[in-house]
Amino acid sequence: MLGLAQRGFELENSLHIAQVLSHNGYLTALCGVQHEYKYYTDHTEAANFLGYQLDLSTDNTGMDEEHLVDWDTNNADNLVKWLDHYNDEKPFFISYGMHSTHRKYPQNVSPDVSIDQARPPINIVNTPETRADFAAFETSETYADRNLGVILEALKHNGLYEKTIIIVTTDHGVAFPFAKSTLSDEGIGVLLAIRLPNGTRGTYDGLVSQIDIMPTLFDLINIKKPEYLEGRSFANLLQGQTYSPDEEIFGEINFHTSYEPVRAIRTKRYKYIRYFDDYDRLNLSNIDNSITKKFYDKHGLRNFVKPREAVYDLYYDVYETNNVIDLPRYKEEVKVLRTKLLKNMKKTKDPLLKGPIPIQPGWKVNHRSSVTAHVSDPSEYEQPSKE
Repeated sequence: MLGLAQRGFELENSLHIAQVLSHNGYLTALCGVQHEYKYYTDHTEAANFLGYQLDLSTDNTGMDEEHLVDWDTNNADNLVKWLDHYNDEKPFFISYGMHSTHRKYPQNVSPDVSIDQARPPINIVNTPETRADFAAFETSETYADRNLGVILEALKHNGLYEKTIIIVTTDHGVAFPFAKSTLSDEGIGVLLAIRLPNGTRGTYDGLVSQIDIMPTLFDLINIKKPEYLEGRSFANLLQGQTYSPDEEIFGEINFHTSYEPVRAIRTKRYKYIRYFDDYDRLNLSNIDNSITKKFYDKHGLRNFVKPREAVYDLYYDVYETNNVIDLPRYKEEVKVLRTKLLKNMKKTKDPLLKGPIPIQPGWKVNHRSSVTAHVSDPSEYEQPSKE
């Protein structure tokens, strides 16, 4: 997919993991949020389209975004009931997706969260506004923590915990400026926790990409990997066996709310980012609306200029603020990074190699100068490209 499902972009559903596992004898179920078909709350249609055999999601009719954390809770409780009655005839694959910790966050801050003690991400200025915003994020986290907890307890209670591979991950960094919808580490560095029966324990400090998860899972359950998979299995790592770590991983953005063609390569020490268009300002509509965004908008966010190319030395610049691409001592490293990125683009048949990606009918794409994602008149979207 080149963009968001709720904005008209489509996934080839026959390639979806639910279909592959269904064809290999697994009972597959969707419970809650998914991001592969239409709007992420359209669970019934999504389950059918993507190939899940069951939809364990509860009714979300009339719920606004702020209260979808309650939908998360209802879904978790419904999943627990299903696990309590699971008959063990077929192995299962369940995708439990949460709105937590997406925006909008709950307006009422949890009593377990202190606004005064909330600390925004280190690359966000610490002000009363940003502390309040991050406290709302932490409140959303409490819902996620509760729901994961009850599901894990249900697995244990029903004797399934030691028979189940558990994967917990997120789709992007936190929904704050300079994080989500960027290829900085704050945007692509996400939670990934995996537990398997009799697996190794500990923390891995190497590089892993989310496209590696599907081939890893198939190796763990002894299913033949489809030829179209691009990731690299790290099953040996999880089982305490010999494993050669990735030397680099790659990231990309095409469309979020607006067109922002950017590619990146990330090694242990360096990050190289390249934009493939001529728009040098921030795509503000790609930044979720928030009081933190309003703060930055009051203080020159619209005047911020993106570098067309950037290299960051992450050993000395972990928050990617000092672009060293023109420094002589990095000349050879820059050359290597450029070459590796181009090689990967050719390997994956990247559409940007042919130029800008044409906008297709049915895609909802904001103008790059849009300040927010919301569009009141469809004519405000970018028009389809002429052939």
